[in-house]
Amino acid sequence: MTSQPDNDTASNAGTGSLINTALAQVAGLFRNEIDLARAETEQTLRRAAAGIALIVTGALIALAALNVLAAALVDAIAELGLEPAWAALIVGISLAATALGLTLAGAKALNPSNLKPTRALKQHHEDRQALKEALK
Repeated sequence: MTSQPDNDTASNAGTGSLINTALAQVAGLFRNEIDLARAETEQTLRRAAAGIALIVTGALIALAALNVLAAALVDAIAELGLEPAWAALIVGISLAATALGLTLAGAKALNPSNLKPTRALKQHHEDRQALKEALK
């Protein structure tokens, strides 16, 4: 009967070791997921910065275009026989459309659906499913 407690002690030590190993692996998995989310967030922030740069660039180009080209284009169109007011309207609409296109491109880059850490979320979901399966 003295051998029975030794087997229970060995069994408990083996079970404890397995639990410790499993917990260490789960902790490592969560650390890896956090690292992945952090890396993906950094990439997302770089994309957001690029989107903001597009918006600012669009605004600067629109201002420069209005200041530098508007008068010249209005004069050129007026030389073709159109009233200067109509020429100014045509030029203004053209430059505004260009500015709008650049601004919309920048805003699209900042769309929240484009900024989500999708790979990290997918990996987290897959890891949760695998963990559930392993615990069954």
